[in-house]
Amino acid sequence: MKSLLSCLMAITTLTSAIAAGKPQAQPFGKTGDGTPVEIYTLTNTKGIKLRAMTYGAIVVSLETPDRKGKSADIVLGYNTLAEYIKDTPYFGAVVGRYGNRIAQGKFSIGGKQYTLATNNSPGGLPCSLHGGLKGFDKVVWRGEALSKPGAQGVKFTYISKDGEEGYPGNLTLSVTYWLGEDNDWRIDYLATTDKATPVNVTQHSYFNLKGEGNGDILGHELTFKASKTTPVTAGLIPTGELRSVKGTPFDFSTAHAIGERVNATDEQMKFGGGYDHNWVLDSQNGSLALAAIVHEPTTGRVMEVLTTEPGLQFYCGNFLDGKLTGKSGKPYQFRNGFCLETQHYPDSPNQPSFPSTILQPGQTMKSTTVYRFSAK
Repeated sequence: MKSLLSCLMAITTLTSAIAAGKPQAQPFGKTGDGTPVEIYTLTNTKGIKLRAMTYGAIVVSLETPDRKGKSADIVLGYNTLAEYIKDTPYFGAVVGRYGNRIAQGKFSIGGKQYTLATNNSPGGLPCSLHGGLKGFDKVVWRGEALSKPGAQGVKFTYISKDGEEGYPGNLTLSVTYWLGEDNDWRIDYLATTDKATPVNVTQHSYFNLKGEGNGDILGHELTFKASKTTPVTAGLIPTGELRSVKGTPFDFSTAHAIGERVNATDEQMKFGGGYDHNWVLDSQNGSLALAAIVHEPTTGRVMEVLTTEPGLQFYCGNFLDGKLTGKSGKPYQFRNGFCLETQHYPDSPNQPSFPSTILQPGQTMKSTTVYRFSAK
């Protein structure tokens, strides 16, 4: 018996050691100009596997078990690099230099105005979205495999040059993904600059806790630790108001299914075509705090979101229309995925009352978000 126990302990130790070893980079194709792209696979002993590539720091797949222990890939995306390059609504990518929208593609710092490309026009009103024509989702980052006790990681680094997409300053940004034995996918952002510049980067994965390609996400139940939103104009630009969610379809202070009120008669819902808004998180002190809980009843999967950011953009796949075919060979239809993007508020460079997104030389921008997985 003692011999058997020793053997089992040795196997457990070996398994943990393997899980905590550095992930290996594998080729994942080349961009149009011949730049090679690599993919890293992070695993833990609880059955979670995350694959992320150097193009766009994109999370290509994320497998988690349901209440019966059956694994499924819960993020939308493609099987090949070519598909991501051809057409993607930011599936799994890190977006920036400024995630979300900047009104009219213009902002000023120190009296100097900067002009960005306007690549989005909700309500017929132009804005700059997710960094412009070639944001961080469309560049090749440098990947570095990491490990620490109980976790595997990959660090993606990109240097955005002064003037790139109209933004000032040479910005050095690293985004590190960790997958631990606690079933946390931790994302650490770190940035420095040599000129004052707005920085608001976020992870843009589309989730479906039933498994990608398995229909709509309207039955997912959400709880937000947020009592206010930043209402928007028809152009999806914040008005500057912080509005209470009480008595509105935006009140997720207790659990509600996404589909329960998504078609409510409400001006804000009309502007977004459903949910596509920023929630003002109750925790505003910069510490890592719970922002959201998602429960999918049929599989039992649960995803908690924790962040140091002041805002959370909830988007329920209103622009998916069946034209894109995903990894399982099924088209992604209307509301087949949702995003929970931790962030500063949209259009902050033009909204003095919002928390500032301006990074100054000599400062370091640090931000952390955690997606935690379980099943019940």
